[in-house]
Amino acid sequence: MVLLRPATHRRADRAWALVRLTRPWFWPLGWAAAYAGSVLATRTWLPPVGTVPRSLAALVVLGPLVWTAVLTVNDRHDLSSDRRHPRKAGTPLVTGVLTRADLARWHVGATVAAAALAMTAVGPVFALGTAVVLLLGWAYSAPPVRLKSRPGLDVAANALDVGVLAPLAGWSLHRPVTEYPALIAALGLLLVAALYLPTTVLDADADTAAGDTTAAVRWGPRRCRHAGLVLWTAATVVWLACCHLGVLMRRESWTVQDLWAPVLVVGYAVAVRRPTIARLAVLCLLFAVPAADFLTAWITAGP
Repeated sequence: MVLLRPATHRRADRAWALVRLTRPWFWPLGWAAAYAGSVLATRTWLPPVGTVPRSLAALVVLGPLVWTAVLTVNDRHDLSSDRRHPRKAGTPLVTGVLTRADLARWHVGATVAAAALAMTAVGPVFALGTAVVLLLGWAYSAPPVRLKSRPGLDVAANALDVGVLAPLAGWSLHRPVTEYPALIAALGLLLVAALYLPTTVLDADADTAAGDTTAAVRWGPRRCRHAGLVLWTAATVVWLACCHLGVLMRRESWTVQDLWAPVLVVGYAVAVRRPTIARLAVLCLLFAVPAADFLTAWITAGP
């Protein structure tokens, strides 16, 4: 048996620390939203053969590259609060496995790679959207802007990124962005804002200690939970109304949407009562049921 040298161990530790820092479990958020946008644009479950290379390049950009660029700058500037947060005690920067200089280098590398791949392998419109996401990611965490400490703007930045720009990215692979349904954009804003608000509750104590005035710090956890429930319920009601009024398309029966709407509202209320990342992930899975039902109907209905 060959024993690894200490230097090899350190390199392996640093490589694994970098992977954990990019939070691969977050990548599907961008992928799922972009996939939904692609299905809306093409009315097919899989992208047309001619767009597969561009679609795969988009997955790389929206997954590892964008998340690495955004989270490296986030962790660099959140170190003070992360040191006070039990859930983040084992993160690479807190433990010292990675340094601020490491994160700065990876931030630049991932940013350049994301912009270059978006422009050369996908297209200028997608590249512009990528640049906006990267800029918002920097502005969210880095001073002097630091949207994270500006209640309301912190919610808006995340809602715009995941709720609008990510599905619009998938749509842009196949159709002009000017044709993207405004209703879908508005619902995306409401839903992601509702999902983001409970995450500020998770970190409220650590953010308070670090001097970060997030939404939960400014308005309090209870108001954030209530505001999230209002947004989530409003999106559900508007969506049901649009389904039955045929705003996007006509369909004889919306049974799944009708039956699942109260499940979504009750599920949200239960999940955010004591929010955790796992409970919010379950909530996203609950939302996948009516989303899949609608996309199925959208494909079946045809142009």
